[in-house]
Amino acid sequence: MQTLAVGVGDLKRVLTNVKTRGNLGEIQLGAILEQILSPEQYETNVAVRSGSLERVEYAVKLPGRDSSAPVFLPIDSKFPNEDYQRLLDAYENQSTAAPKELESAVRQFEAAIKKNAKDIRDKYINPPATTDFAIMFVPTEGLYAEILRRTGLFESLQRDFRITAVGPTNLVAYLSSLQMGFRTLAIEKRSSEVWELLGAVKTEFGKFGDILEKTKKKLSEAANVIDSAGTRSRAIERQLRQVQELPADEAAAALPAIDDFEEA
Repeated sequence: MQTLAVGVGDLKRVLTNVKTRGNLGEIQLGAILEQILSPEQYETNVAVRSGSLERVEYAVKLPGRDSSAPVFLPIDSKFPNEDYQRLLDAYENQSTAAPKELESAVRQFEAAIKKNAKDIRDKYINPPATTDFAIMFVPTEGLYAEILRRTGLFESLQRDFRITAVGPTNLVAYLSSLQMGFRTLAIEKRSSEVWELLGAVKTEFGKFGDILEKTKKKLSEAANVIDSAGTRSRAIERQLRQVQELPADEAAAALPAIDDFEEA
């Protein structure tokens, strides 16, 4: 129990340190991106504004109009743990605390979420270098569920700040849909190459058809010549039937010997 208490204390110190907590969310975000996307489909610490020192933690590379210049989809992790924890404490003490305390915790939580969304919008949304929206990643499902629980908060982030909030689970689903989009684009790109190949094959097949037609014509001419030769052969045979056959010895004397043909 003492060891467990020490571990819980260490975790609490991590979560109360803003920089360490931010690193924890960034590491979790990077691990999810690494599992879903290939290394060439996203970049880390991307400067999306020229002349600015601000760099978004991760950015998914989407195909743009110019194939050599991708459009970045910014993804930044946020972890407003103090405001979230204050809200959880207000829920637990709801029966004994004044209603105003819960209302105050709710307002502070919503204000913190909107402030984070505004920071992402102002720093990282920069069309046409980026998409006209960005993703705010929150590293716990409970925090994401609380964003959805607050009436109109999720919609307000999208409407007012162009920010889509995601938790670990639906980030995986979101990236999987992007992955399907990447595959569709790859298929479309390959299909254009296939169409070009089929066009070339069609052209060559047309030439091949012309050659076959010429070959057929030549074969027909050869067949006609052979038929004509057969007709002449039968005519000669009919004429020869009228000639009296010579005796074998006279025929042999009149025609050269077979040996003479072979020697010739």
